[in-house]
Amino acid sequence: MWARGVALCALFLAGCKTVPPPQQLKNTSHTFTSVVVDAGHGGRDSGAYRRYGPPEKVVTLDVATRLSHKLRNSQFNVVMTRTGDVFIPLDTRVDIENSTPNSIFVSIHFNDSRRRGVKGFETYYRSPYAAELAQNIQKRLCSLNGAVNRGVHTADFRVVRKALYPAVLVECGYLSNRSEGREARNGEYREFLADKIAQAIVEQRHGVGAYHAPAPAPAVVSQEPQPQPQRQQKRKPVLAPPGEGPGLAPPTLSGH
Repeated sequence: MWARGVALCALFLAGCKTVPPPQQLKNTSHTFTSVVVDAGHGGRDSGAYRRYGPPEKVVTLDVATRLSHKLRNSQFNVVMTRTGDVFIPLDTRVDIENSTPNSIFVSIHFNDSRRRGVKGFETYYRSPYAAELAQNIQKRLCSLNGAVNRGVHTADFRVVRKALYPAVLVECGYLSNRSEGREARNGEYREFLADKIAQAIVEQRHGVGAYHAPAPAPAVVSQEPQPQPQRQQKRKPVLAPPGEGPGLAPPTLSGH
């Protein structure tokens, strides 16, 4: 029993070390010059994938790329945790955010629920220095037509729990919901999402009215191929590769 108690104590202490002590937290919420943009999931980790929307890893990268473009145009240094369909461990994402000086961290996700009627935006944070940023992002997202405000909450997600700088995690709607899942497929809607998040970040740093939206960035979600003119000669039908077909193969990621 004594040995078991020592082991449990050691595990508890090891877990405590994963959270930065309050004196190590850095308040860059109004002084940051860099933004670490984190596209959730990737590679073998698809994230949420429901019939109404594409895999979460696809749309998170698209929104994150659009967001990065807008922030660079607003004169911020931007570091992306991934720029392609690759798997990045959570601790590696934490290392990237904590090694980027004078920064904030914004992780892009989409939500999922067994109840298809659930919809709306949510924003999470852990450090008290990130609370204002989380509120501002949530406020801007909820200014979209028809938006449902599911609130700002504290959370123990690893990328916000282990962050030294202000860090937030944004849930950009529910892929499990019919309407929000279909909206997530729309490039124009993803542009709106990125624009609202960018506006909140710029205003967090420079004040209300400081944001000027740039021209949209190229999408990273591949578009449906355009129909080709029919030729006169008779051609053999082209069969889809195994595993692809209506409702099975989502839009793929283009390389960067």
